[in-house]
Amino acid sequence: MRRVKGFNEARQLLARGNFWEPFAASQGLAPQTKQVFMSVQRAVDCIIGDVRDKGDEALFDYTEKLDGVRLDSLEVARPEIVSAYGVIDKGVMSALEFAAGRIRDFHAACKHKTGLIRIDRHLRQQILPLQRVGLYVPGGSAAYPSTVLMMAIPARVAGVREIIMVSPPGKDGRIPAPTLVAADIAKVSRIFKVGGAQAVAALAFGTESIPRVDKICGPGNIFVTLAKKMVYGTVDIDGLEGPSEIVVVADEKASPALCAADLLAQAEHDPLASVVLITTSANLARRVDKEIEMQLGKLRRRSTIRKAIDAGMVVLVDDMAQAVELANLFAPEHLSIMASNASTLARKVRNAGCVFVGENSPVVLGDYVAGPSHVLPTGGSARFGSPLTVADFLKVTNIIALDKRAMRKLSQPALEIAKAEGLGAHAQAVERRTTAK
Repeated sequence: MRRVKGFNEARQLLARGNFWEPFAASQGLAPQTKQVFMSVQRAVDCIIGDVRDKGDEALFDYTEKLDGVRLDSLEVARPEIVSAYGVIDKGVMSALEFAAGRIRDFHAACKHKTGLIRIDRHLRQQILPLQRVGLYVPGGSAAYPSTVLMMAIPARVAGVREIIMVSPPGKDGRIPAPTLVAADIAKVSRIFKVGGAQAVAALAFGTESIPRVDKICGPGNIFVTLAKKMVYGTVDIDGLEGPSEIVVVADEKASPALCAADLLAQAEHDPLASVVLITTSANLARRVDKEIEMQLGKLRRRSTIRKAIDAGMVVLVDDMAQAVELANLFAPEHLSIMASNASTLARKVRNAGCVFVGENSPVVLGDYVAGPSHVLPTGGSARFGSPLTVADFLKVTNIIALDKRAMRKLSQPALEIAKAEGLGAHAQAVERRTTAK
């Protein structure tokens, strides 16, 4: 991991955008990747156009071309889901059910009021769940059942009527059994074996098989991310998720082994993952480096982790106040605080997707079973973005129902503003009511 000495140097690097180079590269923002980015954007635009124009035909063609499998049907039939229960390890199934319960309880406790809310005699607000949402679950060679639970359960708690899931099939034409079981536990309505930009386009515009949704949620590669960006406005999206990020803030009393373990865990997600250690202790930094090398040798995804670790960095600061201030500037997806006064420091955090307080709160438990969704803002968007919650699946309609007395009371100020803006038709619409007998 690269060394950055001092708060000011770190802040200057951040101002130049160099701290999140991996994320920038994945999104095509770094100058050296601009041409690649433009070619990907053109490809995504072409895929979206084909799906919009050709529907299922385009989905079958792209699945064969890009995923290497020719499907007879896009939708996962019920017998295939039932058979997944016979394939999945019983311990995994039990763990998924446990995680689902924790996630459901957390989001139920955070649920907003729904229905008609009266503000006063004349003003009301109607809060209703979205009718149909689409969930993109990465797949192909890997299984991500936890991502299914983290998106589908908040949607169900919100009251979404229909949840459509898409996920790329493997070479055998199937979605992994753990993903199917998780979808069934979370009460996903329908599942389709489609991935990539073509799946996003299908959810946005609808095809003969896949219904059009109101909102698309879920992480994916740059093709998926760009497709979500391009269909936004036709549908809503949860955000533009990039590679995983972790910032560990640690003092001299932190465990080097645990700091290293948490950095490695997030590096395991993606070679473009961003891993940063901010510490007041040069001794801790050296020990964390040694621990990383020792622990890395025992891990299966060493090549992926190595790339992320080599691009990661250690920042040495003067005190913990500087450490937290830098963390706020980074606005990371995951912020782990391993310090003797971790709870006090956590109260000073303004920008992070999720804060993990103390050595007993590893990010991995947040990934799977703690309860809050692991779908979090990345790429510094925690400055303004939020984790996925029940609120993401609700929409608000304001209702104004004035009687004549209230209308007359509000008319004069409205007339003054309309005239100041030079909008005569606005003024006339009020005057016709106030002058009418």
